[in-house]
Amino acid sequence: MTINALIVEDEKPATERLIKLLHESEHEVSVLHVCDSVSQTVAWFKRNLPPDIMFLDIQLADGLSFEIFKHLYIPCPVIFTTAFEEYAIRAFKINSID
Repeated sequence: MTINALIVEDEKPATERLIKLLHESEHEVSVLHVCDSVSQTVAWFKRNLPPDIMFLDIQLADGLSFEIFKHLYIPCPVIFTTAFEEYAIRAFKINSID
């Protein structure tokens, strides 16, 4: 079974590393799209079926990714991919896993 993933990340090297890790995984992962901002992510969800999983950076060019949850219900699991541990508690409050 293929796992369909959405990546939300605004730094190209981080995106490339994550895609490489996903392709090296024991699971078959298909990256549906890479969004680089809050606004692009909201627009993507409005036009597409939800992914099976979302990898979400917190600090994006147009704001914090927590804003996405104010605009949308995200039905899939979310994995935050950030270097900033101060966001961990806030991430847990929206039902995510570190």
